[in-house]
Amino acid sequence: MELRGSIGILTGASRGLGVYIAEALTRKGVALALAARSDDDLKETQVHIERLGGRAVSIPTDVGKIADLQALVETTEKELGPVDLLVNNAGVEKYAHYQEVELEVIEKTLRVNLWAPEVLTRLVLPGMIERRRGHIVNVASVAGKTAVPYNSIYSSSKHGLVGFSWSLREEVKPYHVGVSVVCPGFVSDSGMFHRWSRGAKPPSVSRPVSPEKVADAVVRAVEADKAEIIVARGLTKIVDVTHAISPALTTAIARRSGAYTFLRKGTRSDFRG
Repeated sequence: MELRGSIGILTGASRGLGVYIAEALTRKGVALALAARSDDDLKETQVHIERLGGRAVSIPTDVGKIADLQALVETTEKELGPVDLLVNNAGVEKYAHYQEVELEVIEKTLRVNLWAPEVLTRLVLPGMIERRRGHIVNVASVAGKTAVPYNSIYSSSKHGLVGFSWSLREEVKPYHVGVSVVCPGFVSDSGMFHRWSRGAKPPSVSRPVSPEKVADAVVRAVEADKAEIIVARGLTKIVDVTHAISPALTTAIARRSGAYTFLRKGTRSDFRG
């Protein structure tokens, strides 16, 4: 889909990857509705986008509430026009031993990471189908392609998002609407991993990628109508292939490389050694 002149909704736009994705889309000429819970942080992103010469509106949104999602779509259409692009980027995670996870954390993680993208997609899709134009990008994770112990809830939500993306893509293809899923590995300098790792380096099989590369992948997914893009380095770049061939081999490599030990440390947010 041609991005210039299109109108998009971006969730999780107040910080982390969302800011980089907003920049990349702005440079491509997309007018953006920026959505997140924090009004002040959203305003900062909006000002930043406007300084780049872009057009943006900030719409405080709790993606876990259906009324907020409905208001997001309605306000976007009123302020900017019909939605051509939806980027479901908002996400939460918590590293923990599963048997110790609070039930509220399970509900919130699944609601933000999977339920919200599906509901928001449902709200914008009829208009896209009617106009025979539109694209949906779901920002999932490498955690949605393989096993990620100590982050099981997040991983399951991203596996669901990958499956949703592939299935919906085939369903709406006849209407000239595209659906893509972007799966980053660990991301340096920004985002959830950057916050909880405190700069600690993961094993070499899972070397971090820059947030700019993830944002570029979102743009490429739309412009080239890519079904799936994995944004990772090292062996993680081909984790979908190795996992499809042999899940046991993939998990054995991860275990022996120290990746699972690294992940377990995240349960304590302690990377001092």
